[in-house]
Amino acid sequence: MFEQIEAQVRAGVEWLRLLVETLGALVIAAGVVIVVVGLARHLLAQREGSFSPIRLAFARYLTLALELQLAADILSTSVAPTWDRIGKLAAIAVIRTALNYFLSKEIREEGVAGTVAVAPTGAAAPR
Repeated sequence: MFEQIEAQVRAGVEWLRLLVETLGALVIAAGVVIVVVGLARHLLAQREGSFSPIRLAFARYLTLALELQLAADILSTSVAPTWDRIGKLAAIAVIRTALNYFLSKEIREEGVAGTVAVAPTGAAAPR
């Protein structure tokens, strides 16, 4: 009886892991589509401006996708925790957390730099 319930729980968690991984991949795909559309608009308009808004939009999608992929890895390890899987999860978690941290930091820094206050004389305030 216990083994049957355990097998059902494992199967449910594996399906949930697959769903979360799929969502992560879909988020990345959506980000790529938005970046391609943004770049096309930028090139067709022949703007001289920066690509920073496009990069930041993609970074937001990557950040969400990294969190979803990490959640899927945690689910995978929770079903059958071996020391090998735990070690791999730890390495993956460190790498993804570091990537997420630096992406979030860049998003914050670009966001602050992008909000230029306008001085009373009409000139842009220094960044």
